[in-house]
Amino acid sequence: MSPDRAVLRRALDRGEEEGGSVEFKERLTEDLHLSEGRLESLAAQLRHRVLSGDGEATYVVGVTDDGGLAGISPDEFSESMDVLSLLAEEAGAHIEEVKTWGVDGVGSSTPRGDGTDGSADGVASEDDERPLDGIVGVATIREGAVLDDDDHIVVGTAGHVDHGKSTLVGSLVTGEADDGEGGTRGFLDVQPHEVERGLSADLSYGVYGFDEDGPIRMDNPHRKSDRARVVEESDRLVSFVDTVGHEPWLRTTIRGLVGQKLDYGLLTVAADDGVTETTREHLGILLATDLPTIVALTKVDIADDERVAEVERDVERALREVDKTPLRVERHGVETAIEEISETVVPVVTTSAVTQEGLSDLDAMFEALPKTSGEVGDFRMYIDRTYNVQGVGAVASGTIKSGEVEAGDQLLLGPMQDGAFREVEVRSIEMHYHRVDEAKAGRIVGIALKGVREPDIERGMVLLPADAEPTGVREFEAEVMVLNHPTRIGEGYEPVVHLETVSEAASFRPEGGQLLPGDAGATTVEFKFRSYFVEEGQKFVFREGRSKGVGTVTDVSTD
Repeated sequence: MSPDRAVLRRALDRGEEEGGSVEFKERLTEDLHLSEGRLESLAAQLRHRVLSGDGEATYVVGVTDDGGLAGISPDEFSESMDVLSLLAEEAGAHIEEVKTWGVDGVGSSTPRGDGTDGSADGVASEDDERPLDGIVGVATIREGAVLDDDDHIVVGTAGHVDHGKSTLVGSLVTGEADDGEGGTRGFLDVQPHEVERGLSADLSYGVYGFDEDGPIRMDNPHRKSDRARVVEESDRLVSFVDTVGHEPWLRTTIRGLVGQKLDYGLLTVAADDGVTETTREHLGILLATDLPTIVALTKVDIADDERVAEVERDVERALREVDKTPLRVERHGVETAIEEISETVVPVVTTSAVTQEGLSDLDAMFEALPKTSGEVGDFRMYIDRTYNVQGVGAVASGTIKSGEVEAGDQLLLGPMQDGAFREVEVRSIEMHYHRVDEAKAGRIVGIALKGVREPDIERGMVLLPADAEPTGVREFEAEVMVLNHPTRIGEGYEPVVHLETVSEAASFRPEGGQLLPGDAGATTVEFKFRSYFVEEGQKFVFREGRSKGVGTVTDVSTD
């Protein structure tokens, strides 16, 4: 039996007891279980189970009262989870995690496999490719409500390779001092199986929070329950979108900075290496998107005072070259930095993940900085990743750009390959391994969608309200600035354009015929292969080889 199936076996073996924390449910329906009087009764039952389990309860769904594997359809399972989420909310709790397995014979107590007694041994294994008729699942319920959407900031990190970016974030989210060899960086390594196996849209690679007593950090960021605990206990949450410092992966960095709805940028510059070409490129991308940014001078423990002062001057010079005002936190104080940070004022703080110098300053700033990305208006979310989750179906993840979304909402998805938009329904929403009923602008979420297959969803598509009248755009006008190019940009120049989560080859037709390095001017931009949802005022980055630039959409009319 695989470890996952062992979870089901343990739950079935424990069984339902009067004073226990396990509850069996074959199916939960909105009409029956959310009716007047029934909701209060079931919420009280759930509360009892949670208290009996010292703050944690286990609900096994898709089984009979005696623990036999009945199996229910994917639609029925999704509805059951929606109902269970509402019951948990009513009881002051939340769904932390859901595991699912496939069984044969919807409505039958006979599972797939040799077992005929309804035991977990009859559950389909993960490498069994036969079609699944039914679903059985184990939901872990934890005491406590999820964090309020209004007090959660998302920070995009950038910086040259080996400038201590991931190490710094690792130390912030765990409170652990680095060993001088980048040990805390390991906390930020992405585990592919966590992305592929779960519903959660874990786009951020680090998260920590604050309550009235100070920081709440993770013991082990790889442990889902640890992340969930931080979300549960925090009054203010900070998520980091950690990008890649190597030049060959600049595309990934751009996607992290442009494709997410970030509140702040955090640029690292190593004291032993100083400002590099990559540093300038990342700084240009951060500031070109009007993102308030903090510069962290890292590794000051391995550089002498003279070298640190020299790099500080280089950082200030680089900022002034792009018309930004540096503000040394060490000199002016944290409170001044919090008050003054803006699109034009950039706080600079000296740090060391080894000695933890400067980390308390960053803590104080992240605890107090206001949220900046909560746009008003209708719901809008560009899709960054897609998954197919057994028992749930297609899941689209990304950062909500504006508005809010609720389970059960009708939305439009597109543009599809033919330029049209498709009607879909929100089955459920999950954030940091929490199932939530709604989410607002700035949240990184996974949205399970009904009415579309996962292979039909692509990065760069957008989710919009059902009453919107969107049009796919193949060509638009823009004002651009060339940050770096070996010669000139002329008609037919074909870079990759990064706009929101779109990464698509496009051709440029500059007004006047050409643009030189450092030039700013107007150009027509045409996507080469398909249309996307583009709006006036959106920022984008373009690159081709070592040439790079930034731009703003000025006109999307198709006349």
